[in-house]
Amino acid sequence: MRDVAERAGVGLGTVSRVLNGSGAVREETAGRVLAAIEAIGFQRNEIARSLRPGQHSHTFGLLLGDLTNPFYASLAKAAVEVAGREGYAVLLSTADEDPQVERRAIANLIGRRVAGLIVVPDQGDHSYLDHLNAHDRVPLVFVDRPATGTDADVVLLDNEGGARRATEHLIEQGHRRIAILVAPSYYTTGRRLRGYRRALREAGLPVDERLIVTLNRGSAADAASATRDLLASAEPPTAVFATTSFLTEGVLRATQQLRERLGLVGFDDFRFADLMQTPVTVVAADTEELGRHAARLLLDRIHGESGPPRRTVLPVHLIVRGSGEVRQGRSRTARH
Repeated sequence: MRDVAERAGVGLGTVSRVLNGSGAVREETAGRVLAAIEAIGFQRNEIARSLRPGQHSHTFGLLLGDLTNPFYASLAKAAVEVAGREGYAVLLSTADEDPQVERRAIANLIGRRVAGLIVVPDQGDHSYLDHLNAHDRVPLVFVDRPATGTDADVVLLDNEGGARRATEHLIEQGHRRIAILVAPSYYTTGRRLRGYRRALREAGLPVDERLIVTLNRGSAADAASATRDLLASAEPPTAVFATTSFLTEGVLRATQQLRERLGLVGFDDFRFADLMQTPVTVVAADTEELGRHAARLLLDRIHGESGPPRRTVLPVHLIVRGSGEVRQGRSRTARH
């Protein structure tokens, strides 16, 4: 730590706060500390005195996005179960799409001598992992998204194929003006947008850019606002494809408030989707299998599996419940 502090021109306490993610450190200062850590290849070993040189703990590191999102909670639950059956504990951390927080979290996990890492990467450059991990190679698996700047095993969903099928389903029901709500994401919802465009092109339908709504945030409130704007436009859509479950919730809120009927397919299933007045058609994925598969790949690497990085794409499937068949118009229960 002294070498890091000297190189970054800060005190030991500042280095400690950056590594622990505790206390206030200016962004520019934190950046200098992280750059020094990368340059030196520093790793803090919290439990080094209890381990022989080169030995790792019987622990996974699991770095995810927002744990309030049921998607990540389900993924984590499955990975923890697989790890537990093999006698491994799991250290759980979150980064919330913040590259600086992610770097600190991964440095901290490596410093704790985890046997391996499962990471949902943010959209930044991940070549820094090669520096952090230079002296003590730790197996790494990316899940839900690939990373840039480094090579490792990755487990993904068929985002493009699922979105294509969702859009095809709406077209099959007679919809021609199909809007899409796109949550901010550098990979998953971008691939879902590609699937939407592809389905329209293959059906010989124009891609109306006015019906493609990219949101600043992926919240239900933003999706509800966007849906109200679409319905108030001169040429409103007859159906919407929502690229996350949060956005699906927002569409439902808006249509219920306005007493509007609108065709709808969402990506990702959610609780009570089948209990709505009009049950919601969704593209569903086995999120738990995503976590299980990532954990199994990591165990393989920990146990000596070699070879080039593996890329696994898990299938998704359409659950037809009725909302895709709904045609636009005022609900019969609307007040006059």
